[in-house]
This record gives sequence, C-alpha cells and structure tokens, in this order.
Amino acid sequence: MRVDARLDPHLSRWLWLVKWVLTIPHYIVLIPLWIAFCAVSVIAFFAILFTGRYPRALFDFNVGVMRWTWRVSYYAYSALGTDQYPPFTLAEVPDYPAQLHVLYPEHLSRGLVLVKWWLLALPHLLIVGILAGGGTWLAVNSDTNNYSWTGGGLIGLLVFIAAIVLAVTGRYPRGLYDFILGLNRWVLRVAAYTSLMTDAYPPFRLDTGGTDPATAVIAPTA
Repeated sequence: MRVDARLDPHLSRWLWLVKWVLTIPHYIVLIPLWIAFCAVSVIAFFAILFTGRYPRALFDFNVGVMRWTWRVSYYAYSALGTDQYPPFTLAEVPDYPAQLHVLYPEHLSRGLVLVKWWLLALPHLLIVGILAGGGTWLAVNSDTNNYSWTGGGLIGLLVFIAAIVLAVTGRYPRGLYDFILGLNRWVLRVAAYTSLMTDAYPPFRLDTGGTDPATAVIAPTA
C-alpha cells in the first residue's frame, strides 16, 4: 500500500472552521459507499477462501472507496493538509494533493483470510483505536438520565493543535504535519490489511512525511 500527500503552501487561516459543512455532500455519498464496501468485503472473503483471489472489480471498487475517503479526510479533519476541494469520484485523480494506491494481489492466502482481519490485526487495532478515535472518551450524565459520548483520537487532537497554530500564525508546522501524515498512513495500512486487500502484515513503524516509502515500489497506476 502507498499513501502520499503534499501540503498546500498557502492554507486559509479560517476555512477549517467550516470544512465540516463543506464535506457534508461527500459524507452523504460515502455512507452508502461504505455500506457497499462492507458487503463487497464479505463477498471477497468467500472468494478468497475458495479461490485464493480477490475479484478485480470488487478490489478496484473498495480501493476507490478508501481513496475517496482519504481525499476527504485529508481535506478535512484527519490532516487539514489542503484547501483544494475533493473530487466526487472513486477514480485516481493524479493532481489532487492526497493519493492512495494499493497494488492488486494476484494471489492471497486462503488460510490467512480466516484470521488476519481480526486475530492477527488485533495489536494494530488497539493502536489504531488510540490514533483514530479511541484515545479518550467522555460520558456526561444529564438530568434526564441520558448519556452523551464523545471520542477523540491522537490524530484529531494533533490536527486541532495544527488548526490553532494555522489560525494564529498562518502556517502549518511542518514537523507536526509530517507526524500526522505518519499516523494516518499507519491507520490506512491497517485498514487495507483488515479489508483483505493484502497479506503483507502492516509494519509497526511510523513513516512520517508526505512521501510514502512504498512510492519507489508501487507504480502510480497500481
């Protein structure tokens, strides 16, 4: 898997305040796409179990959903790395600042498919829970005995800090950006592994910066 991004040199100081509104049309489309993603993953599970292959059309669809999601996340609150509005497409958009590619596997292990998405991935899932949303939880009990829950992961916290610095100084701290990209890359690698797209176990490694080390070995057309 390869996750690349480039930081816009001139980000708006205040646009991040309304990006949650601007991305609503994307989320309206992405919600049913992710429902389809889950259904396709179940079909792919049985296809791999019986044939050792991930049907190419299904693979391309699921990669497209992940690619679209990464573009929206990069624009919004997983990175705030660009003010360029994400396109509405599953296809690769070469000139967009956020890129995601997964090399199509000609063969996948029929045995690993039974355990990699839950048992083998468990150590990573615990880490991803902290990075992407399970780091802190708060429950508030109101007078009506209703509970409200909010969760915020390390990525969200660091992006919020970056947004405050951007608003005050007009600059996105480069070191913080590189670190945030490394965290997102870790989450996306685990997502590809648990979605059965690869048998390559995700490394316990923080590859920071906008350029993925896999760039040298995965062609842009993959």
